[in-house]
Amino acid sequence: MGTPNAVARDYYGILGVSRDATDDDIKRAYRKLARQYHPDVNPDPEAHEKFKDINAAYEVLSDDQKRQMVDLGGDPLAPGGGGGPGGPGGAGPFVGFQDIMDAFFGQAAGATRGPRPRTRPGADAILRLELDLQETAFGVEAPITVDTAVICTTCSGAGTAAGTHLATCETCQGRGEVQSVQRTFLGQVVSSRPCTVCQGHGTVIPSPCPTCAGEGRVRTRRSLTVKIPAGVEDGMRIRLAQQGEVGPGGGTAGDLYVEIHERPHDVYSRRGDDLHCRVTVPMTSAALGTRLTIKTLDSEEQIDVKSGTQPGATMRIRGKGVPRLRGQGRGDLFVHLDVRTPTKLTADQERMLREFAKTRGEDVAELSKQGGFFSRMRDAFNGH
Repeated sequence: MGTPNAVARDYYGILGVSRDATDDDIKRAYRKLARQYHPDVNPDPEAHEKFKDINAAYEVLSDDQKRQMVDLGGDPLAPGGGGGPGGPGGAGPFVGFQDIMDAFFGQAAGATRGPRPRTRPGADAILRLELDLQETAFGVEAPITVDTAVICTTCSGAGTAAGTHLATCETCQGRGEVQSVQRTFLGQVVSSRPCTVCQGHGTVIPSPCPTCAGEGRVRTRRSLTVKIPAGVEDGMRIRLAQQGEVGPGGGTAGDLYVEIHERPHDVYSRRGDDLHCRVTVPMTSAALGTRLTIKTLDSEEQIDVKSGTQPGATMRIRGKGVPRLRGQGRGDLFVHLDVRTPTKLTADQERMLREFAKTRGEDVAELSKQGGFFSRMRDAFNGH
């Protein structure tokens, strides 16, 4: 006995349209069902199988020859009936949801971008510059060396050898793109991709410049002078316009940023526009008072230490800090005093200090029991 013929699928019933449906009716029905049953939208396994049938039905009914075969009682997707999905004439793997949306709204339907320009802006560059406190405070013109791409002087950025010119790409005919046709449930969708021969430029360089190999730029080391304004701080950046990397094809150069790094100073520490330093004075000078000469960044200043000054006292010299970067005047200089207590005394010095303690009504013997004479003196100057 022969094998009975397989029953042809009801592709019209799958899409829910009549046999006299127009192409637009079929397309509208498919769109509605695709939104409902596509696996990216409906994760139900039954919906997945349903979508396969919907996809196959649309493939058949959107093709005039396959639809005619169905109307005659055949099944073009049955074995031997014209090829199943993925076979000759089939739709292949069903299209993704993004492809559906692109086809609905026309984003991928033959949209073109045109050739990319060969000349593009260059990138910015950054350089670290170390300066002393004196230089950041009052400014300086500092020489720097940078290693960046500059325009090729041989071809002036064109990228072509002398006497030659760019040529139109034969693959994309100057469009910078090549088009491919993809079969979807909406029919044939044309998509564009950058041409791999000309890299999307639409032109090729038959004879590249021997110096830059067609780049229009070369790397070189050059020297510059950067003007550092007074008052810059650690971590700030100075911008040098169009001193960075020249772009491909001799494009406009980016900017060069010089990042300031301030070296530590032996005497002063900096907090914004103010300077701080520590000065040690003898115990007797703190008790009796004295005058100190302070060497600032650009001058010498005298300050009076009043008698009875305690350890840790701070004295302020106005206008002797760092010039303000975006304003007038300067910050202040703060002098922090450390009172030095002697660690060794001669017999006469110890006798005089004991007599001094007695005149103040201080019991030196009792003090010695509590930790020694020098501990007592430190406590006295600390106000204990």
